[in-house]
Amino acid sequence: MLKSNFNKNFNSLEFSGILKSLLEVKAICLLVILNILVYIFTSLSVSDYYYMLLGLNALFFEGFYHQLLSSIFMHGSAEHLGMNMLALIAFGYRLERALGAFNFALLYLLGGVLTNLLSLSYLYFEPYSNLVGASGAICVLFGFMAYFMPMLRSGLFLGLMIMSFAPMLLGVQVAWYAHLFGFGVGFGAGFLKARKG
Repeated sequence: MLKSNFNKNFNSLEFSGILKSLLEVKAICLLVILNILVYIFTSLSVSDYYYMLLGLNALFFEGFYHQLLSSIFMHGSAEHLGMNMLALIAFGYRLERALGAFNFALLYLLGGVLTNLLSLSYLYFEPYSNLVGASGAICVLFGFMAYFMPMLRSGLFLGLMIMSFAPMLLGVQVAWYAHLFGFGVGFGAGFLKARKG
């Protein structure tokens, strides 16, 4: 049933009426608005206070547990925010239509939190890192889609590799480990969903 919903919704988007189509995906709209508001709010600060408070970093081990969720809504620049929101809309649209707003939001948020929890292992090697951005949670969506859509699996995995490692060739810092963890979490969530029926 879920697979047939994917196939139907992957073919249903027409370029005319994109705004109307976006209004049909309430969870994505809410997530995009929240990300933009958090970016505006944190950009108004002249110091790195909120960046450190809301990003995922060593403060987590001092009791700042909210960082597992808050870091998903933090972005380092307008370009970072824009790329992640475009990816969320492009890949999330059909997935939310197939799953429904509540289940989509649950997959995105819980998957993002679990991805961040796994990403804490990287802080062992880079204790001064500060993880920000929605890409780990977006990669959860990639992994989930890859499980249910075998024909897209290689393309999604290739996209994952490109977005994780190509920017590093240009000297851009990327949380490649969060991308890989996210894809794995999403693929595992798909496996569990399929087993439950």
